[in-house]
This record gives sequence, structure tokens and C-alpha cells, in this order.
Amino acid sequence: MFRLPALHTLLTPVAALLALGLVMAAGPAQALSRIKDLASVEGVRTNQILGYGIVVGLNGTGDTLNNAPFTKQSLTAMLERLGVNTRGANMRTANVAAVMVTANLPPFATQGTRLDITVSALGDAKSLQGGTLLATPLLGADGEVYAVSQGPVAIAGFSAEGEASKITRGVPTVGRIANGGLVEREIDFALNKLKTLRLSLRNPDLTTARRVAAAINDFLGGDAAEPTDPSTIVLQIPPRFQGNMIRMLTDIEQLKIEPDQLARIVIDERSGIIVMGKDVRVSTVAVAQGNLTVTISEAPQVSQPAPFSRGETTVVPRSNVKVDTEGGNKLALVRESVTLAELVDGLNALGIGPRDLISILQAIKTAGALQAEIEVM
Repeated sequence: MFRLPALHTLLTPVAALLALGLVMAAGPAQALSRIKDLASVEGVRTNQILGYGIVVGLNGTGDTLNNAPFTKQSLTAMLERLGVNTRGANMRTANVAAVMVTANLPPFATQGTRLDITVSALGDAKSLQGGTLLATPLLGADGEVYAVSQGPVAIAGFSAEGEASKITRGVPTVGRIANGGLVEREIDFALNKLKTLRLSLRNPDLTTARRVAAAINDFLGGDAAEPTDPSTIVLQIPPRFQGNMIRMLTDIEQLKIEPDQLARIVIDERSGIIVMGKDVRVSTVAVAQGNLTVTISEAPQVSQPAPFSRGETTVVPRSNVKVDTEGGNKLALVRESVTLAELVDGLNALGIGPRDLISILQAIKTAGALQAEIEVM
């Protein structure tokens, strides 16, 4: 019987240093994304449909017929189709509201598929609470009917008012009907019969398009995929997958690559939000920032006359004006950054808020020291 020496005794100092170097060289793992999350198949898309309908059963919160002539015309036409003649009659109902009905028709939806629909008031109705949408055809951009919707409307907001006050929460004039739409017409798209397929990147980029094509070619073999522009990869269907497109797409969409992106800084000046990409770099630059603050405070004083002087009591204004130029602020050095963390640390060293940081980033860009694109929302 004999024992093997411990593992750490087998590693010489040189081997230990080499092992440590290998670990350090590996560095952090790269962020890989599935092609499924980066690109979409051209032709596999949703379609927007809409229609005009009437909601009935409101508790006196519907349209005022005198102010909404389209509601009155729709109500008259609907009653005529049901055999009720109301032309020339003075209708004063407040339980009806004209609405626009919208929905998204998913790809490959078959007849009988249920859809969620959104109902929005068109006239001066105060609330759609408790209402029921009557059968409404939903049209596509080509004018054809693709679905029919009907059902009770559910709203998230409410409105209540009295003689002197009113409370409104949410938007009571917009509601939804879960599974309120029924698909009547299918959109023909023979995905399985295509000989050529196009993938569209959600964030166009030349490098990402080339990496996606390379990953697909490594999987399929040959040069089946070729990027034609920053957002499109054309894929020639190999003979073994023709007629079985779903199998090929299922395998391709699980391939992982590292997406590339343009160095970009997104700024929303209204809310003060700043978002920086990981490739944003800045050259060494010195920045000074200061604000001019003027504070004016009023402290009026009352002046009393001497006794028996027959004087009048007056108010004497007293104003205190203070100007603060923040003279203590000096130049701050933002060193050349290699990583986004170093850039953020350098900007945080200035000790300023997001509003001033927006102006500083724009000034650094103008000075030519910021290697990134600034996009203002």
C-alpha cells in the first residue's frame, strides 16, 4: 500500500503560476445570446386589426347623443337592422357609447382562435364600466374582416363625482375583453414551402449579422447563410430540410453568439435618465462644473412711530440677496477609461447629478474625447 502525494505537492511553483495565468487569461465569461432572441423570421409577424362598435348597458355614463352624432347614427342603424324604426324620434339615452376596438392578430392564427381586444371610447362617454360590446367586425389594412369581437368590457379605472368634487382613478374610458375576439379568416403563409428564408435582426449591426451567418453555416455546413445588409441574413434551405422548415428553425434559433453593438449613450432629458453601452470609451479629459445660484429672501419689518408723535405704523421691506457661484469647485480629471466601470467611476468623481452629467457628456463629445454616439430621446 502506498499513498499518492497531495495534489498541491505535485504542482511546482512554475506550474502553479502557469495555472494561475490560465485562469486570469480566461477572464469573465462572454455574454452569449440565442439567435431566437436576436432575430425574427421574415413573414412570421402579427397584424393589427381594428373596428368600430357600440357598447351598451352603461349606467348613464355613455355618450351624449346631441354631442356625438356618430353614436346616434350608429344606434339608429343598429336598431333598423333589428327591425326597430327610430328615424325622426328624439332619443335621449345615455347608456350607449361609440368605441374603437383594436386587437393584434398573431401569426398562423387559425379560425376559431380567441384574441384579447381593447375597447376605447370615441365620444364624450364618462366611463365604460359595466358595458357590453355588441358584435363588431375587425378589419385589416386590406379592408377584409379577419375577426369578430363581442363581450362584457372590463376596465381598470373608475370615476365618481358629487356636487362639488370629482375623483378619477386610471382611465375609465378604456377597457379590455379577455378572449373577446374570434378569428374568422386566416392569413395564408406557407412557411414550410419556402426555398429561401430571411432572418431580420432586431438591432441591425454588421458584425452581429456576420456572426449569426457564421454560426448557422457551422451548424448546417457549407455557405447556406449570407448577410446581405446590417439587418438581414438570407438563408438557402438545404435539401435535407426542405419540407421540414420547423425542424431546421428549432435548431437554428437555439444557436448562441455574442452580439455586437455600437458604442452609444442614450439620454432622456425629460426624466434625467442616462444609459451607456459597454463599449463606451472616453479619452483623458479635465472637466470643471459650477452653478450660479441666486437666493432672494424677503423679511419685511414693522416700523412703529414714537409715542404721541402722531406717526403711522408702516411696513418696511427687507430683502436679502445671496449669490453662490460654488467657487470651491475645481477641475476634475476623468482618466482614459478601459471599461465601463472605470468610466462611471470617473464621472461619479465629479460629484454631480444626472442633469449636469448630461451636459458634461455632450461637452466631452464636442471636445472629441468621447468615443460613442449620443442619442437624445
